[in-house]
Amino acid sequence: MNEPLSIIDLVTNASIVVQCVMAILVLASLVSWVMIFQRGFSLSSIKRESIAFEDEFWSGKDLRKIYLEIEASEREPVGMELIFVAGFKEFTRLRQQKEADPDRIMQSVQRAMRVALLREEERMETSLPFLATVGSTSPYIGLFGTVWGIMNSFRGLATVNQASLSVVAPGISEALVATAIGLFAAIPAVIAYNRFAAQVEIIVNRLEAFTDEFSGILYRGIRRQD
Repeated sequence: MNEPLSIIDLVTNASIVVQCVMAILVLASLVSWVMIFQRGFSLSSIKRESIAFEDEFWSGKDLRKIYLEIEASEREPVGMELIFVAGFKEFTRLRQQKEADPDRIMQSVQRAMRVALLREEERMETSLPFLATVGSTSPYIGLFGTVWGIMNSFRGLATVNQASLSVVAPGISEALVATAIGLFAAIPAVIAYNRFAAQVEIIVNRLEAFTDEFSGILYRGIRRQD
């Protein structure tokens, strides 16, 4: 009785085309896992630092002091800190001009914060298109390898005098490994993409709310000074 073939045997005995498909899928899976860990750590860091900054912002601390502390820090501002720095820097610059119109000041401040928000959103969405691509295309790439392998199995069957299941089973098994690897690459990528996309949306909504609240605070400050 023949011993069952291992997964390694199935891979090594597969045709060149099927092996290339498997190699592409394994590479895509490895890259997607690296991106999953990087993006997960990055989003967690942004969320954590934004919460800490929001607590400090609403603690009643002087805004100029908060701004100077962030500027003096060697750490690059992210999340709410980045939007705060962009808005307060523009606000300070325009307030130093004589006879500055409050409405024009606020338009420039809101524009600066909006640009910072868009850049932060773009940075948070880094790697998401790749994960979406891996999740949507890997099953089809694996299916291509499977179809190619089965086609070769049946083509080889035509040259055999006596056809039996034992003749075609190894070739079909080799082909099905490609589909399995495709699913292995796709499932984590899809789960990670959906999770990260939801997290980015939540963070962006908080940043937009902070932008509106900070704009209101600055506008009221201008009116009081006038």
